[in-house]
Amino acid sequence: MKISASFYLLILVCLTACQQQPEQPKLTTKATKPNIIIFYADDMGFGDLAIQNPQSKIPTPNLDQLAREGLLMTDAHSSSGVCTPSRYALLSGRYHWRDFNDIVHAMGESVFKENQVTLPRILKNNGYHTAAIGKWHLGWNWESIRNKDFTEKIKAKHGKKDVEIWPAQAYDWDKPIPNGPLSIGFDSYFGDGTINFPPYTWIENDKVTEAPTITLEHPKKEFALEGNWELRPGPAVKGWDFYKVLPTVTSSAVSFIENQEKAEKPFFLYLPFPSPHAPIIPNKAFRGKSEAGPYGDFVYQTDDAIGQVLEALKSIDADENTIVIFTSDNGSERYAYDRIKNYDHDSSRPFRGVKRDIYEGGHHVPFIVKWPNKIKPGTKSTQLFSQIDLLNTLASITNSELPKGFQHDSFNFSDAWLTDATEPVRTTIVHNTWASKYAIRKGDWLYINNKDGYHTRIPKWFEEGKRFATAKDTVQLFNLKDDIGQTTNLASQFPKKVKELATALHKEQKTETFKN
Repeated sequence: MKISASFYLLILVCLTACQQQPEQPKLTTKATKPNIIIFYADDMGFGDLAIQNPQSKIPTPNLDQLAREGLLMTDAHSSSGVCTPSRYALLSGRYHWRDFNDIVHAMGESVFKENQVTLPRILKNNGYHTAAIGKWHLGWNWESIRNKDFTEKIKAKHGKKDVEIWPAQAYDWDKPIPNGPLSIGFDSYFGDGTINFPPYTWIENDKVTEAPTITLEHPKKEFALEGNWELRPGPAVKGWDFYKVLPTVTSSAVSFIENQEKAEKPFFLYLPFPSPHAPIIPNKAFRGKSEAGPYGDFVYQTDDAIGQVLEALKSIDADENTIVIFTSDNGSERYAYDRIKNYDHDSSRPFRGVKRDIYEGGHHVPFIVKWPNKIKPGTKSTQLFSQIDLLNTLASITNSELPKGFQHDSFNFSDAWLTDATEPVRTTIVHNTWASKYAIRKGDWLYINNKDGYHTRIPKWFEEGKRFATAKDTVQLFNLKDDIGQTTNLASQFPKKVKELATALHKEQKTETFKN
């Protein structure tokens, strides 16, 4: 039987196709789970970000581009108006005020409980390599490395005050320092702890890279470029250069990203910047880059740092499978008032108040999230969101297991991020900085249990030029839909709403969620 030429041709095509069939790649842990980066600015106000404040005098090209490529959440909040509580809340998924209100002071203890459930621990248990680079400010057990043979503290100057501190020689710097980042689930840490708090040296994992030998009180014959140095006295290495802190943190983060190119695990990088927190000290290359003075230049340098890390991410072809988040720990420092007068730049725009205040300017912060091919680019969300919601949301997205019985205050926003879902995820949020003042938000309404929402002193010139039509009530009530600037207190006009929200706040304060 003769076989036709066309049959031979068919057989040849089939054999060729079989030979060229590519081998199906095996799904690895790294391929199936997204990397995660959290950029955490320090004291950056809502109005500093150019893409959400057209009147901003600060260029933020990398953050603007990040927002264009991702989701901009315009009603996002830090847990507190100061840094330590906000950081604790973000990493624990728990309102800070359930445990404390104040910051960790110089050489202070850790705020975390032993074996506490945290975001890095959850992700680490799910196969992530977890790293923290930058500002920590959540405490260490410094007392454990103190040489008890030293029984007397020394006197030092903190501003105009005389304080007593342990000198550098009172510590055994060769010992590992317990209860730092590694104790809550981070595989690695590199940073200076806190830029304006001792010890002034670099810390890698749980040990200093160089032992402090002197007591630093204030850089001699130098002034911060804006505001005050805000430095606490304490142990320091000789020749410590504050101007190298942000560049070193940035280069360390870039190196970390580049080293992940051939890593088998996905990574979680928590990158809390030391900027634009005081001391406001932009490097020379960035001075004059904004129209908002040295602070604006420092914000610009922070934006540039973010750009460098994102470029490193692209260089290892990891940007497509990385969730990138940017936000700030609270509103801008009190020097923001002078910038309004000197540069016509309002870091809090359109809000009232600044860092520490219970008004929106203290905790209503920028928030951007990008995940290519997952989160629709160039979108905005008016969903009420808190940084404590990151724990539940990221755990859900990464299919990370939450411990059985783990109680938290965190909501899951994964559907709001990844779909067109518009149903409100969170309808209520509690705001707090110091123990005496609380606010609760419910829908458009916001109630403050005090006649004054300020903690930061307002300059007289600003107070005289910006009078608010506040009634003489013992509490405050605002409708943020109609009055986002919180100019008019409506408490006397809506007593039922005041009672409703006061009751809701009291109920939330009584609810205990710490069972882990």
